[in-house]
Amino acid sequence: MNLLTDLKKSKGNILKKENIFSLILISTIFLLDRYSKIIIIKDFSDQKFFLNDFLNLDLIWNTGIGFGLLASNSSMLYNFITFLIGAIILTLLYIVINSKNLDKIIFSIIIGGALGNFYDRLVFKAVPDFIDLHYNNFHWFIFNIADIFITLGIIVFITKGFFEKN
Repeated sequence: MNLLTDLKKSKGNILKKENIFSLILISTIFLLDRYSKIIIIKDFSDQKFFLNDFLNLDLIWNTGIGFGLLASNSSMLYNFITFLIGAIILTLLYIVINSKNLDKIIFSIIIGGALGNFYDRLVFKAVPDFIDLHYNNFHWFIFNIADIFITLGIIVFITKGFFEKN
Protein backbone atom coordinates (compact mmCIF):
# COMPACT_ATOMS: atom_id res chain seq x y z
CA MET A 1 0.00 0.00 0.00
CA ASN A 2 2.86 2.37 0.83
CA LEU A 3 4.44 1.91 -2.63
CA LEU A 4 1.14 2.76 -4.30
CA THR A 5 0.85 5.95 -2.23
CA ASP A 6 4.46 6.87 -3.11
CA LEU A 7 3.75 6.33 -6.82
CA LYS A 8 0.70 8.61 -6.67
CA LYS A 9 2.80 11.31 -4.96
CA SER A 10 5.56 10.88 -7.55
CA LYS A 11 3.11 11.41 -10.40
CA GLY A 12 2.49 14.95 -9.13
CA ASN A 13 6.22 15.61 -8.73
CA ILE A 14 7.24 14.70 -12.29
CA LEU A 15 6.57 18.15 -13.76
CA LYS A 16 8.52 20.11 -11.16
CA LYS A 17 11.20 22.44 -12.57
CA GLU A 18 14.09 20.44 -11.10
CA ASN A 19 12.69 17.25 -12.64
CA ILE A 20 12.51 18.95 -16.03
CA PHE A 21 16.20 19.86 -15.61
CA SER A 22 16.93 16.20 -14.78
CA LEU A 23 15.10 15.11 -17.93
CA ILE A 24 17.12 17.58 -20.01
CA LEU A 25 20.37 16.33 -18.43
CA ILE A 26 19.44 12.69 -19.04
CA SER A 27 18.46 13.46 -22.64
CA THR A 28 21.63 15.46 -23.31
CA ILE A 29 23.88 12.66 -22.05
CA PHE A 30 21.89 10.06 -23.97
CA LEU A 31 22.10 12.10 -27.21
CA LEU A 32 25.83 12.79 -26.76
CA ASP A 33 26.40 9.05 -26.33
CA ARG A 34 24.22 8.18 -29.34
CA TYR A 35 26.00 10.73 -31.53
CA SER A 36 29.45 9.41 -30.60
CA LYS A 37 28.39 5.82 -31.27
CA ILE A 38 26.78 6.66 -34.61
CA ILE A 39 30.02 8.29 -35.78
CA ILE A 40 32.17 5.42 -34.54
CA ILE A 41 29.96 2.70 -36.02
CA LYS A 42 29.84 4.54 -39.35
CA ASP A 43 33.48 5.58 -39.65
CA PHE A 44 35.60 3.16 -37.60
CA SER A 45 33.96 -0.24 -37.89
CA ASP A 46 36.87 -1.90 -39.76
CA GLN A 47 39.88 -0.01 -38.48
CA LYS A 48 41.71 1.13 -35.38
CA PHE A 49 42.47 4.85 -35.17
CA PHE A 50 45.54 5.94 -33.20
CA LEU A 51 45.07 9.38 -31.62
CA ASN A 52 48.24 9.48 -29.51
CA ASP A 53 50.49 7.31 -27.32
CA PHE A 54 47.70 6.87 -24.75
CA LEU A 55 44.44 6.82 -26.68
CA ASN A 56 43.06 4.82 -29.60
CA LEU A 57 39.60 4.51 -31.10
CA ASP A 58 38.87 0.84 -31.68
CA LEU A 59 35.29 -0.44 -32.08
CA ILE A 60 34.38 -3.61 -30.22
CA TRP A 61 30.91 -4.98 -29.45
CA ASN A 62 30.35 -5.69 -25.76
CA THR A 63 27.64 -8.18 -24.73
CA GLY A 64 28.46 -7.79 -21.02
CA ILE A 65 27.84 -4.93 -18.65
CA GLY A 66 30.27 -2.06 -17.94
CA PHE A 67 33.81 -2.73 -19.12
CA GLY A 68 32.90 -6.16 -20.52
CA LEU A 69 31.99 -7.75 -17.19
CA LEU A 70 29.60 -10.72 -17.39
CA ALA A 71 30.02 -11.04 -21.17
CA SER A 72 28.51 -14.28 -22.40
CA ASN A 73 27.21 -16.02 -25.51
CA SER A 74 24.12 -17.11 -23.58
CA SER A 75 21.04 -15.27 -24.83
CA MET A 76 19.22 -16.16 -21.61
CA LEU A 77 21.91 -14.46 -19.48
CA TYR A 78 22.04 -11.50 -21.88
CA ASN A 79 18.25 -11.06 -21.74
CA PHE A 80 18.21 -11.39 -17.95
CA ILE A 81 20.96 -8.76 -17.56
CA THR A 82 19.15 -6.45 -20.02
CA PHE A 83 15.90 -6.84 -18.07
CA LEU A 84 17.76 -6.17 -14.81
CA ILE A 85 19.37 -3.02 -16.25
CA GLY A 86 15.94 -1.80 -17.39
CA ALA A 87 14.53 -2.38 -13.90
CA ILE A 88 17.46 -0.51 -12.33
CA ILE A 89 16.94 2.43 -14.71
CA LEU A 90 13.24 2.61 -13.77
CA THR A 91 14.16 2.46 -10.08
CA LEU A 92 16.69 5.26 -10.53
CA LEU A 93 14.07 7.35 -12.36
CA TYR A 94 11.74 6.92 -9.38
CA ILE A 95 14.60 7.99 -7.08
CA VAL A 96 15.34 11.06 -9.25
CA ILE A 97 11.72 12.18 -9.11
CA ASN A 98 11.67 11.97 -5.31
CA SER A 99 15.19 13.10 -4.37
CA LYS A 100 16.89 16.39 -3.54
CA ASN A 101 18.79 18.50 -6.10
CA LEU A 102 22.33 17.06 -5.80
CA ASP A 103 21.03 13.49 -5.86
CA LYS A 104 18.85 14.39 -8.86
CA ILE A 105 21.94 15.48 -10.76
CA ILE A 106 24.03 12.46 -9.72
CA PHE A 107 21.34 9.92 -10.62
CA SER A 108 20.44 11.78 -13.82
CA ILE A 109 24.07 11.47 -14.97
CA ILE A 110 24.00 7.73 -14.26
CA ILE A 111 20.63 7.28 -15.99
CA GLY A 112 21.73 9.23 -19.08
CA GLY A 113 24.68 6.88 -19.56
CA ALA A 114 22.71 3.78 -18.64
CA LEU A 115 19.98 4.64 -21.16
CA GLY A 116 22.60 4.97 -23.90
CA ASN A 117 23.95 1.49 -23.28
CA PHE A 118 20.46 0.07 -22.68
CA TYR A 119 19.33 1.39 -26.06
CA ASP A 120 22.26 -0.37 -27.73
CA ARG A 121 21.51 -3.63 -25.92
CA LEU A 122 17.95 -3.52 -27.26
CA VAL A 123 18.77 -2.37 -30.82
CA PHE A 124 22.14 -4.02 -31.55
CA LYS A 125 22.14 -6.85 -28.97
CA ALA A 126 25.54 -5.49 -27.86
CA VAL A 127 27.06 -2.18 -26.78
CA PRO A 128 29.64 -0.50 -29.02
CA ASP A 129 32.74 0.39 -27.00
CA PHE A 130 35.52 2.32 -28.68
CA ILE A 131 37.69 4.37 -26.30
CA ASP A 132 40.94 2.48 -25.73
CA LEU A 133 43.18 4.01 -23.04
CA HIS A 134 46.63 2.49 -22.76
CA TYR A 135 50.17 2.96 -21.61
CA ASN A 136 52.76 0.91 -23.50
CA ASN A 137 51.33 -2.64 -23.46
CA PHE A 138 48.86 -2.04 -20.61
CA HIS A 139 45.34 -1.43 -21.96
CA TRP A 140 42.42 -0.41 -19.78
CA PHE A 141 39.00 -1.84 -20.65
CA ILE A 142 37.62 -0.37 -23.88
CA PHE A 143 34.64 1.82 -23.03
CA ASN A 144 32.29 4.48 -24.43
CA ILE A 145 30.83 7.88 -23.53
CA ALA A 146 27.93 6.29 -21.61
CA ASP A 147 30.39 4.35 -19.44
CA ILE A 148 32.19 7.61 -18.61
CA PHE A 149 28.97 9.20 -17.31
CA ILE A 150 27.89 6.08 -15.39
CA THR A 151 31.30 5.86 -13.74
CA LEU A 152 31.43 9.60 -13.02
CA GLY A 153 27.97 9.49 -11.42
CA ILE A 154 28.88 6.49 -9.25
CA ILE A 155 32.18 8.08 -8.14
CA VAL A 156 30.42 11.33 -7.19
CA PHE A 157 27.69 9.38 -5.36
CA ILE A 158 30.25 7.38 -3.35
CA THR A 159 32.36 10.48 -2.64
CA LYS A 160 29.25 12.37 -1.49
CA GLY A 161 28.54 9.51 0.91
CA PHE A 162 31.88 10.05 2.66
CA PHE A 163 30.96 13.65 3.46
CA GLU A 164 27.40 13.12 4.68
CA LYS A 165 26.78 12.84 8.41
CA ASN A 166 24.07 10.18 8.33
